[in-house]
Amino acid sequence: MLTERLLSWAATAAGSDARVIDVRSLHGSDPPWLLTIEQESGTTTAVLREPNMPGIWPFMIRTGAEALRAAERHWLSAPRLLAADLDGAQSGVVATLETVVAGSTAWPPPTSAERLRAAGAALAPVHAVPMEPTKDLRFRPRPIAVDDFARDRREGRMPTSRLLQRADELIAAHGLPAERTVFLHGDVWPGNILWTEGDTPVLIDWKTAGVGAPGVDLGELRKQVAIIFGPEAPDLVLEGWERAARATAKHVAYWDAVAALNTPTTSDDGYQTGGWAPLLDGAAATERRDAFLEAALTEVAR
Repeated sequence: MLTERLLSWAATAAGSDARVIDVRSLHGSDPPWLLTIEQESGTTTAVLREPNMPGIWPFMIRTGAEALRAAERHWLSAPRLLAADLDGAQSGVVATLETVVAGSTAWPPPTSAERLRAAGAALAPVHAVPMEPTKDLRFRPRPIAVDDFARDRREGRMPTSRLLQRADELIAAHGLPAERTVFLHGDVWPGNILWTEGDTPVLIDWKTAGVGAPGVDLGELRKQVAIIFGPEAPDLVLEGWERAARATAKHVAYWDAVAALNTPTTSDDGYQTGGWAPLLDGAAATERRDAFLEAALTEVAR
């Protein structure tokens, strides 16, 4: 539960005369929280993040804060950090306050080729920032690096399949490609791309950001759109990225496979119930993931 101490910290961060007059969850009943803050000059809104749900740890809040600082330094399209209490000394919990970007994460079906290209292009400025790992922006060998489903399968904590086992063995034998390290968002999927009124994409939710190869982000987005929108979508994302980056993406098939491996063995109905693909149940999502992985493995094995 949100405490008075935490809300008081958030209000003070907005201004000495401020007070929180409304709190809403951005995701049903869990963090992050959308705060309405009242001051003499009027009301404003801000997003409050704190580790008050399973799977969201204090170090992820710290990572998000450092990522937003880096995004601001490099003029990237992202929310701006308003305040951070990274040891909990002021608010009682590790917490950040960030600006609200006006827009929507909805992708109207069927999505357009232009939007898919724009989503890929949105990653290019992030990857144009060379960066070395730090304490809070760590090296990322895969997307959403706090999870390692391939390892879970290897160690018997999750069932596997012949395809996933073959993919794991092939990727391990291939080895991590030698590439320059750049700034990464770390969890790029359509739900973390907000579209402004002018249809400009803005990356949100940077809690698993880090440093690594551009393919970490690119492969994850390609995998996600392959599942949600179908097999033609990944190439449009790639096309948009390459145009914006004015470069040819490296090791695309390898990073596609890595992204596909870092998924549960079988999908649930999350894409369907979340409204992303109303006709796509868990079995169909798994089938699309497997098709995407098979295509990647064919290229990696060449």
